[in-house]
Amino acid sequence: MGVPVSWRNVRGPVRAALLSAVVLLAAAPATAATAAPAGDVTEAVTARLLGQASVTADPHLRTADADDTRVTVARRDGRNWAFGTAVVVAPHEEDAYPKGSVFVAHRDRSGWQVAFDGEAAFAELAEDAPSTVVSAQEKKVFAAPSPGTMLANGDFRTGMRLPYAVGQTWYYTGGPHGWGGGELPYSSIDLAGGDQRVLAARGGTAYTMCRGWIRVIHDRGYSTDYYHLWNSINVNGASVGEGAYLGDTGTDVTCGGSASGRHVHFGLRQNSAYVQIHDHSLGKWVLMRGSSAYQGYALHGSARVNTGGGLYNYGVLGFNQGIIDANGGGTVNKRTGPGTGYAIAGSVGDGATVTISCSRNGTTHTGRWGSTALWNRLSDGTWVSDAFMWTGLNGPVNGWC
Repeated sequence: MGVPVSWRNVRGPVRAALLSAVVLLAAAPATAATAAPAGDVTEAVTARLLGQASVTADPHLRTADADDTRVTVARRDGRNWAFGTAVVVAPHEEDAYPKGSVFVAHRDRSGWQVAFDGEAAFAELAEDAPSTVVSAQEKKVFAAPSPGTMLANGDFRTGMRLPYAVGQTWYYTGGPHGWGGGELPYSSIDLAGGDQRVLAARGGTAYTMCRGWIRVIHDRGYSTDYYHLWNSINVNGASVGEGAYLGDTGTDVTCGGSASGRHVHFGLRQNSAYVQIHDHSLGKWVLMRGSSAYQGYALHGSARVNTGGGLYNYGVLGFNQGIIDANGGGTVNKRTGPGTGYAIAGSVGDGATVTISCSRNGTTHTGRWGSTALWNRLSDGTWVSDAFMWTGLNGPVNGWC
């Protein structure tokens, strides 16, 4: 990996014949697969990778062929199990980005069965794989998340910080945009400045997709991508903690795309696909999309930072915590019970982090995020309306009282 390729070398009938041969090999019966060359798993993974790329919205990926792929088999166990990374490289131009996956492959009588990270089949194959191919720690990370923790169910909690040191302020150089630029979903942001050291937003298992591109697979179906890195670590399933060093901001485009200045292109994935990064919280900032790619802003309580401004990294928002949003600044009253009929028991400032013990319905209020009757009991025993708090979940984050 790391050597630029001649883009779109194979065309027309030759390209079609090549892809047909690859697909047939991937589905060949056991006798033919046994007689195939030792690298046949590479061809099977390539076929699956190109099959996915052919139905994407990105025209660069749709027309990719075998010469545009980088498949690295990092581990094998005999002739029937393999594990590694698979990437479709992109041209070296603006708004073009590579597509990549971590894969597990198993050969049975029907041929090679290939699954990519985030897919249900990936978790199943990983669990069945020998420990020489998928470690016990990786099997825990790859396990399928419970449905209640998924974005599709309105759960926007990530447990992630911004990908640099807590207490630093970096420039928010690019608001929500697609992994490849202008396409939906707006899964990515660009960040630059500070000490240039890019750190893991949450603990997980890290993989080098190609030079300058690290993927960290987390729990709850999430993974994060870090691209354009310089001096990036070289990892193949290493366990990394929150804040682990991944590399420095850079302009690396080994696998395609472009970068005019040092930054990290940070992308959010869930269940094998890029998902919207807006409405999620990173470093206690809620990212908000703009009317077009690269625009938007970020909110910490009522404090707003537009694209181009500085984001102070406040650290991780816990899954049972919220950020007070007075919807205009100032303070929010705390009550002795879940409603305005209860006595005031103090106040809490806009932007403060609070820990929630449990929740109950009470009087209805309207805040930035809409109207709700939900009230949250804080760890000090007082109550605050959920209308004046961002938790990332439309409902109780720590059960009912």
